[in-house]
Amino acid sequence: MQVVEVAEALPRMQGLASRIWTPEARHHPGQLAWSVAYALPEALDHGSVAIASVGGADGVDGAWAWQEAPGYVELCVDPVYPEEARTVLGWAAEVGGELATSVLETESHLIELLTEAGFVVDDEAPWFTHHALDLTGLTARAAPDGYTLRPVATDEAEPRAACHRAAWSATSQVTGAAYARLMKTPPYRPDLDWVAVDESGRMVASSLVWLDPVTGVALVEPVGCAPEHRGRGLAGATSLAALTAAAQAGARLGLVCPRGDDGYPVPQRLYRRLGFESLARTLLLRRPDPASQA
Repeated sequence: MQVVEVAEALPRMQGLASRIWTPEARHHPGQLAWSVAYALPEALDHGSVAIASVGGADGVDGAWAWQEAPGYVELCVDPVYPEEARTVLGWAAEVGGELATSVLETESHLIELLTEAGFVVDDEAPWFTHHALDLTGLTARAAPDGYTLRPVATDEAEPRAACHRAAWSATSQVTGAAYARLMKTPPYRPDLDWVAVDESGRMVASSLVWLDPVTGVALVEPVGCAPEHRGRGLAGATSLAALTAAAQAGARLGLVCPRGDDGYPVPQRLYRRLGFESLARTLLLRRPDPASQA
């Protein structure tokens, strides 16, 4: 097992996620890129990554565990290699206190492993539902009156970051410098990063699509619209524009993962209107603090 910093581990994390991806698997290379690079490293509290390989350092990566935040770990496991999964989970579980992780309900190999390790499903936690869209024959939607749809240019990190902050002002840590870093993180492509621009030239809505060239799956993450421009179809229009560009670049399937619980229902309604169909939902599992069980 190797333990490395996440910036070094990211290509291997993405490689395993891509290699084992199916509609029943949770991780996508683009989702990992966004999670690692949406803010500057000093603004994030990311921990290390443990990677277990079959056949030594030059072998096949069978599992990884990422301490994404204090008390939270991300796991990606090839079902063929359960022992590697136990290795990285054991490393993650060495951290004291309560520990949480998320899986898709279809990842039975992970759920079994986590249950053995003392994790239990948190039925009260927010959850997300993966949705898929066949991109065959997809066509973009015309821009609403008063707006223009276009991809982002490589020198527009500052206005693109401002567009994201306007939509996600309560939580966004996306600065211009952070977005410039994100743009250098594979598989980012500016031709799949679409915005709606108002008559003043300001970016007011956006949809970023990440295309995994290995699987042909195009993940939409994230989508946003400034509050004063909502209700005009801009989120849907930018999403369709970006997905159409992805289809032209070879994507076969669109993927999006909005909240599925009643706490934030609007996004999944939007995606279903665009033709996305629901797949599996996520489960949050928690391991109680071992000290409290003593």
